[in-house]
Formats: sequence, C-alpha cells, structure tokens
Amino acid sequence: MALVPYEEGGGWTARQLHSPWATFHFASRTIRLQQDWRRLGVAAVVWDAAVVLCAYLEMEGIDLRDRSVIELGAGTGLLGIVVTLLGARVTITDRAAALELLESNVQANLPPELHPRAVVKELTWGKDLDNFSPGAFDLILGADIVYLEETFAELLQTLEHLCSERTVILLSCRIRYERDLKFLRMLRERFSVSEVHYDSSKDVHIYKAQRGSRKDDL
Repeated sequence: MALVPYEEGGGWTARQLHSPWATFHFASRTIRLQQDWRRLGVAAVVWDAAVVLCAYLEMEGIDLRDRSVIELGAGTGLLGIVVTLLGARVTITDRAAALELLESNVQANLPPELHPRAVVKELTWGKDLDNFSPGAFDLILGADIVYLEETFAELLQTLEHLCSERTVILLSCRIRYERDLKFLRMLRERFSVSEVHYDSSKDVHIYKAQRGSRKDDL
C-alpha cells in the first residue's frame, strides 16, 4: 500500500522488480502487467506473495463464482485480476497515487465482458471507510501488505470494518522482520487466525482469519 522504496536484495529479483513488464499465466490466460518501480516503488511491482496467493486460490479449486471480494493494497492488480477471472465480483483498492497504473492493468487484462465485475477504488486504510459498507464482503485479500509498522493499526481497523461474521480474510506474506510477527499477534487479538499454506520455494505464508471462532470454508 505504501508508496515507498523497498529493498528486496539484488540479482535476478532486483531485475524483475525494475522491469517495466511482468508476465504470468493464471486462469487459462496470460496476464501482462505494467510495472513502475521508479515512480511508485512497492505499489507498482509484483511481489511473490501475490503470485503465491493467486496459485493457492486456483490450485485449491476454491469456488469464487459470484463471491464478493475486496483486495487491499492491490498494487499492479495481479491478484484482483486473477480473482475476477475465477468468477468473483471484485473491488480492487489502493491509495490514490497507485490507481492510474492499477486501472490500466485491470482494463488491459480482463475481457470486456468482465470489466463490470472489477471495480478499482481508492482506499487509504483507516481513512476512507465510510465509502465501504461494513461487512459487505465474503472475502478480503491482501498480498505483502504487512511490512510498515506505522500502518498496522489502520490496517486492522480496516479489516474490522470490512468484516462480517461470515467474511474470510486471506493474507499472503513473507515474514521478514520481528514487526511482521507483531502484526500477526495483533491480528490474533481480534480474529481467529490459522496458517493455511506455506510456499517454501518463495518463503511465503498464507494466513486465514475470521471473526470469533467460526470456521467458514471458501
């Protein structure tokens, strides 16, 4: 979500992040995304956590048809695009500065008949919540959005606003620092949390969270 530089090592990974395009294959389609690291930093590149969550949703055969989904901190839009292709009605959100690139990628990678099912909308965590109906979503998705400690309280406030008792949250992330574990502890104070997948090749975890102790299946 935050439009700040972020260091993720060098070599092939750095070249991938700084490339103006990134290409993926999901939902029987090739998805080609524009990236713009120099202008927007982390909001404008595809991170492994998004790729892993896309693969998890597709490979697990999770039925997303006509589910109401919101993605937080969407960046380039890969996850929201894939979820739309898998049949969901998706609200794809990020901060204002990221929306032009995000909208362009969404429009370029969805067939025209699916455009009405994917809405790009501004959401700054903790600040634009009146524009979103409380508890209106079946599924909340976030990929690599847990890394800036100063955003944790606002992110949790946003999750609580968007959640109903039936809502499932899926957060995909790499645990890089102690502060990332701190967020998980804060999340567990408000939600029932479990780890549902770990990709050892990319060191990415997927956590599922829900209000209370209810365990809905996707």
